[in-house]
Amino acid sequence: MKKGLVIADAGPIFSLAIIDKLELLNLIFDEIKIPKAVWEEITLDKSTEFYHKIELFFKSKVVNIKGFNELTFVMDYGESESVILYKELNADFLLIDDKKARKIAENFDIKCIGTLGVLSTAKDKGLIKELRPILQAFLKNDRYYSLKLLNILLERHNELKIKHKV
Repeated sequence: MKKGLVIADAGPIFSLAIIDKLELLNLIFDEIKIPKAVWEEITLDKSTEFYHKIELFFKSKVVNIKGFNELTFVMDYGESESVILYKELNADFLLIDDKKARKIAENFDIKCIGTLGVLSTAKDKGLIKELRPILQAFLKNDRYYSLKLLNILLERHNELKIKHKV
């Protein structure tokens, strides 16, 4: 059973694109939307090797927020528009990794999931075989996840821990 509508922020999009796992979003959620501010952020650098995958996957999922963005003073533009779009569309989840922004969103009673939560769900559903190589790829590509958190996830799924950053 899928998990409804998710609004995605840029950080998880980049993380999933780096490991070539954007399709997990279609397999886990019924619908994915992003605000225009996130679209601008994820399509800014056209030179990345995963730019075309991101553009192709998200170009039909962009939505303009209707209201005024009063949250830019507490979180970045993409994160704040994601929170507003979540509320406007009565979404089921906000896909966000930034710790501060996530805490703010949760204070607005927004149900958050992060990249690691998506991967854990994918592993539970048998959509991915192993987490460890994926998490090592994050470390190798300078995605900002704590080794402690990655190892908690690996332990939960009965996989070998990562001893040090790659």
